[in-house]
Amino acid sequence: MSELSVVIVGGLHADARRAAVARLLADVPGSVVLHHDLATAAAGTVVRTVRDAGGILSAGEAPLVNDCACCALRDDLVPELERLAEAGEARLAIVELWDSVEPRAMAEVVTAGGLTVTGVITAVDPALLLPYLGNGDDLAERGLAAAATDQRTVADTFARQLEYAPVLAVADSDEADDEDRELLAQLHPTARRILIAADDHPATPSLPERPPLGHSPLAQAALAGFDVEAAAAAQHPACALLPAEADACGVATFVWHQCRPFHPERLYAALEDLTCAAARSRGRFWLADRPDTLLHWDAAGGALCVESVGPWLASLPDAAWEMVPPVRRAAAALDWHPEHGDRCQHLVFTSPGLDREGLGRLLESCLLTDAEYAAGRDAWKRLPPSFDTLLEV
Repeated sequence: MSELSVVIVGGLHADARRAAVARLLADVPGSVVLHHDLATAAAGTVVRTVRDAGGILSAGEAPLVNDCACCALRDDLVPELERLAEAGEARLAIVELWDSVEPRAMAEVVTAGGLTVTGVITAVDPALLLPYLGNGDDLAERGLAAAATDQRTVADTFARQLEYAPVLAVADSDEADDEDRELLAQLHPTARRILIAADDHPATPSLPERPPLGHSPLAQAALAGFDVEAAAAAQHPACALLPAEADACGVATFVWHQCRPFHPERLYAALEDLTCAAARSRGRFWLADRPDTLLHWDAAGGALCVESVGPWLASLPDAAWEMVPPVRRAAAALDWHPEHGDRCQHLVFTSPGLDREGLGRLLESCLLTDAEYAAGRDAWKRLPPSFDTLLEV
């Protein structure tokens, strides 16, 4: 079996995604595009196509698995990539994901199958950034659900697609303005952003001469290498590399960090205002009545997801630390509090027109007061368990 590189290209912005795929297909000799169309799931199958620069090479269908189109994609993807590798004719397999499929799941499936993921790219049209982040519709309402049980929304799906990929293929949209581009930069400041012009041709006056085949910025990114384990760690709330403070072109990122715990009842009462305060907010936090539980904050599209992601390291016995990934231990050590350990409030809000001062005051009002804090942990645990329903306890 020859060595086959696999690049995953995803994103809800279908036109931008197709443009990125076309650019890769033109720039990397010996590349093929593998695509599973989940729009046919209502008929009971997922349609698979494989094409190169000349057109369709093969097409087939995969039956749904447990009424789940995405499960059919998972089961069919690795065998099809193995077939391409065994044929030995392709150098690069471009896996173009269907609109709502998330790149993390597919990168992990491909890697677990013994194949080499060399890049993950999310395609973005900056002009559509705010409309998609503000769209709280269920995917099912938009005909984009990947399974009958899919309860994701447009906003949270798009946010994960955007933030997982180390490379963003950015459409050169005439409708995008400086605010749109700044919002993209603040949402994912560590990403490499590569402009994909609508008419990327050497004769286009404002563009530099096209690089030699296989050496364009997008082609280099597709073949640069990708660490699935490191990417997963970077998404974990305990050690995620969240955006830093920023303010430019009408867009701001507000980072709020405190060690004192939240009063569960006051925070619960403020959830709607906090969720709607920014286009995107995320981070980790702790509640006074649950001092050992690390809670994840994930908001987009006016909807908030709060979930427990296990214990804080400070609540674990020393012997259990050896089972914790080194990256998490390192992240905790950087921010260790003499009394609370790694327990902290670390929330980040990014949005145009962000009211930093008002947001800061609201968050501060949700913390324990001096008197409540001084009462100690036994008293904290008797506070109203306002988050039980939200956490399905």
